[in-house]
Amino acid sequence: MTVDSEKVSANGQRVSRRVRSGDSEAGDIVPFDEMLDDLTEAVLSREDIVRYLHGSHGESGPQVRDRICGYLEELRTTQRYPIYRALKHPLYPILRKIDRQTEHIQIPQRATAAGRVLYASNHRSHIDYLVEPLALDEHEIRPPIMAAGINLFGGALGLLHRHVTGALPIRRNTKDPVYLITLKAYVAELLHRHDLMFYIEGGRSYTGELKAPKTGLIHAALQAGRADLVIVPCAVAYDVVIEDFILARQRIKRSQRGFGRELAELVRYGVGYKSRAIVTFGAPIPVEGCDPHSRSDVLELAHRTRHAIGLLMKVLPTAVVAAAMRPSITRRALETRVAEIIEVLAATGANMGVFDPRDTVEHAARAFVARGVLVVERGRFRIRERNVLRYYARSLEHLLHTPADRTH
Repeated sequence: MTVDSEKVSANGQRVSRRVRSGDSEAGDIVPFDEMLDDLTEAVLSREDIVRYLHGSHGESGPQVRDRICGYLEELRTTQRYPIYRALKHPLYPILRKIDRQTEHIQIPQRATAAGRVLYASNHRSHIDYLVEPLALDEHEIRPPIMAAGINLFGGALGLLHRHVTGALPIRRNTKDPVYLITLKAYVAELLHRHDLMFYIEGGRSYTGELKAPKTGLIHAALQAGRADLVIVPCAVAYDVVIEDFILARQRIKRSQRGFGRELAELVRYGVGYKSRAIVTFGAPIPVEGCDPHSRSDVLELAHRTRHAIGLLMKVLPTAVVAAAMRPSITRRALETRVAEIIEVLAATGANMGVFDPRDTVEHAARAFVARGVLVVERGRFRIRERNVLRYYARSLEHLLHTPADRTH
């Protein structure tokens, strides 16, 4: 079914076009040039873009339009989902090391049946880009476009993202107003065609903590003006994060590194790697009533979403033991401290994956000793990699409100 619509074009004239009222389904292939033309027209016809071209922010003219079109060229993406699904096979050497588990999958099933979905997740690892979409795919839920850092778009991986997975390249640190207004307009129009998954913290957490929310993509989603749009919070948690040593030692992200360099490091730390990856979906958060022009509304929605994600993050043995550790501690004393932390966490409504203190210490000790983070000497646990241990402990700070640096 198609409907006629009118919009204001970039030159100020009203133009008509025919728009499909249906949404793309899993398995659809949107022709590359068709998607480009359709989205370019839609973005350039948006009121905020038209106003910008007419000098609302002090810039105007052909040069501004060329910059907007250049950014649209950078943002354009095509999702060829039948090919995307086949990627599981060459990625098997990585995926076989991960025990993937999914909780509350019925939530996205119902949400996608009812309307448009914006998935908001925490960001722990590059592995997130695999395990979260696969959790949806394995239950035949239509695939979202993934928002990803532009550093993941170089070389062959970039071609894969642009022409197969349909990932959306994001320049996270730019303050160029032309780019920001183009990105938000593009995302708003994209949500009329696809669901979108993004990481509310922006990039990965280099400290291990759940970072403050970024509001840009939530603001853009609200500008789509879809009455059926909901935010589905989701969280991913790992017993062991494959790049834990890399992240913990850097701690503060000083520059955007190429993915090829990070991949080499991942291979190094991936030797002997095994972990669970638990993806949990939460109750949809409606956006109806949120004013995209109200900064306080957007910020409140972002914090509400981040809070929901924090409660969804599975509490696993490694995080609890890391929070309970002292520089040197006996097993009995460690179990006592773990029991206290479990009690506090359960009272906050956290998504508990630990219950028995003895089992918790046993599972975490096995993982940390194998990883070289802890060592057992004469019946006592001693810390070998303090920064890595703190990285795991900080993943509970939003629940415990206790800085990890003070514990060890």
